[in-house]
Amino acid sequence: MAVVVASGHVSDATMESTRRRLTAKQADTVDRLGRAAVELLCRDGFTGLTVRRVAAEAGVGAATAYTYFSSKEHLVAEVFWRRLVASPPAVHDSGDPPARVIEVLRHIALLVADEPEFAGAVTNALLGRDPDVEVLRLRIGRDIRDRLTAALGPDIDPDVIDSLEMLYSGALVRAGMGYASYAEIAARLEKSARLILR
Repeated sequence: MAVVVASGHVSDATMESTRRRLTAKQADTVDRLGRAAVELLCRDGFTGLTVRRVAAEAGVGAATAYTYFSSKEHLVAEVFWRRLVASPPAVHDSGDPPARVIEVLRHIALLVADEPEFAGAVTNALLGRDPDVEVLRLRIGRDIRDRLTAALGPDIDPDVIDSLEMLYSGALVRAGMGYASYAEIAARLEKSARLILR
């Protein structure tokens, strides 16, 4: 679950690596690995991605990279998690609950809309069985649920939140399978969310 301090910045605890606490130098290494992974994904796609190749691209030893990431799925999921928690929650000015939910869902979908290879890799990674991915999948799910609850208020029926989570997850899978771009999926989320919240 993301912890946001009063100033609106995400606390250091939420940015901890899945596997260990990080010093400043280690955090820099993890960031370099994440940037290198996205660059490789854009060039070679998910099938061409390996932790070893990412390490070489980032100028880091493979053994070092594996101390942070157990698999390429773990690496990609971690990059998405970091983007999500670094992205501030929406300020809900609208009095229209569906508009607030749509703002949340669109914002999350657009985190990866400009990088289709990375976006597809996120979908693949989050479907993985790696135990470290499982930890991140739970963190990501809690963060998205918290954002949806904040948009609708604490008295909302939990079944509505569950339906919206399923809508978002299904939308990511559809985009990852190539049925639509992530930008198109963001637009479709709006229509579907309004149907659920009618």
